[in-house]
Amino acid sequence: MDKELRILIQKCVKQDREGQRELYTLLSPVLYGICLKYMKNKTEADDVFQDAFIILFQKIDQYNYKGSFEGWAKRIFVNEALEILRKKQRRLHVAMEDAELYNNIEDYASENSIEISQDELLEHIQQLPDNYRMVFNLYVFEGFSHKAIASKLKMAVGSSKSLLSRAKSVLRLKIDEELNKKVS
Repeated sequence: MDKELRILIQKCVKQDREGQRELYTLLSPVLYGICLKYMKNKTEADDVFQDAFIILFQKIDQYNYKGSFEGWAKRIFVNEALEILRKKQRRLHVAMEDAELYNNIEDYASENSIEISQDELLEHIQQLPDNYRMVFNLYVFEGFSHKAIASKLKMAVGSSKSLLSRAKSVLRLKIDEELNKKVS
């Protein structure tokens, strides 16, 4: 960790407003992107962003300077988004189905010959039902295994696989519709 970041963290531990502002400015682009990936719209993302930054500043004294500070901060934001979605989510019963899994969004796009901008893809991801979006983001963007997702979201591993498969199917349909509009 570089010395400047360490000093900035120490300022935040002391609740120094200027240090908090600097850290906010430094991390905002990455952390806001996480909120946009998990939430349905900008308003929900804004709420998570604000709440998660409050949590970050409340818990910053718990950071032990081991590992990436950005990674530590990202975990707070992902966990806050998931907590808010969990509160909204009703219990869902899903059918189990096997699905071919993709390791990341680039594989997903290339396997399906998708020519779509990141903004367009993000918009489609935001439109997914909450449970689909949570599993999709955890698997594709955060690199969680289905076992880890199942544990984190308190569901069966098969449910995680099924939700990912359904999320990808919905995305394929939406992207196909968009591509067809572009061709027409």
